[in-house]
Amino acid sequence: MQKAALLYNPDSGGSGARRLKKVESALAVLRSAGVKADLVASESRDHAGELARQAMDAGCDTIFACGGDGTIHNVAQALANSSAALGVLPLGTANALAHDLGLPRDLAAAARALLKATPRRIALGYVKYVGPQGSIHSRYFVITAGVGVDAHLFYKLLTGAKQRMGMAAYYAKAWHMWFTYPMTRFRASYCDQDSQDSSPQPKSALLTELLAVRIRNFGGVLREFAPGASLGRDDMRLILCHTEKRLSYLAYVTRGLLGRGWHVPGIELVHSKKVSCQYQAASFATNRRIYVEADGELLGTLPAEITVVPDALTLLMPGG
Repeated sequence: MQKAALLYNPDSGGSGARRLKKVESALAVLRSAGVKADLVASESRDHAGELARQAMDAGCDTIFACGGDGTIHNVAQALANSSAALGVLPLGTANALAHDLGLPRDLAAAARALLKATPRRIALGYVKYVGPQGSIHSRYFVITAGVGVDAHLFYKLLTGAKQRMGMAAYYAKAWHMWFTYPMTRFRASYCDQDSQDSSPQPKSALLTELLAVRIRNFGGVLREFAPGASLGRDDMRLILCHTEKRLSYLAYVTRGLLGRGWHVPGIELVHSKKVSCQYQAASFATNRRIYVEADGELLGTLPAEITVVPDALTLLMPGG
């Protein structure tokens, strides 16, 4: 690490003055280690991606995402398939990737850990979806992608929406959505990498929810939400929800909360490298939209295809 940019998201975590002080403490650690590092303030999480591209053009070999998982998501779009390394300095509400990497919440301590970290090439998830104007779009993702309102909800419970709305108001909205959203089914086609067959045959299922997970430890209440998921693998851990029973969803979340390994009927976990999701004729005819999200960011709607791109990103991984 010789030249680095610290992309600072002013909208993530705490007061502006406190956030700035935290980022400056990390900056001081890097500079004291001989790294030519500069702090770059972004106007928004989307702006962070543009600034990351500018920093790489200016010769930075390392880009630090100082913010939450939404900031990391946008910076990753710029760093994907480049030689620049991504460093994570947790300043958001959920900080799922930072939890998975075992990084301290204190930014100076996190910076010290990243100075000793191993740069590792990892795979990225990749999702194609339909955007607001009906055209096909695509995004990389680091943590998770999901289809259906519950995928959006599970992740958003840990992200900045609760900061904007207040915890009580957000949880009230979440519970309202949970109990009123119609469990609209969609068709998913995938290959089960855990199959004993040398050439797994595609499977098809009608689901009410799908999550494609890349990290092991979300931290917080979810912790190991998708056992078997890992950034070190070149596939995804799919959580396939075959059931319409809301109590099964709650049982699955409780499973993660308590760290138990019990099986929840109607919810299946498989490893896969690709999954395609399509509307059923009934939901399409009633104009009932089914949404797609990635890393807690609402992207668009079905149809969608979720795959894995090997060797796509250099990530600083403490203890790696």
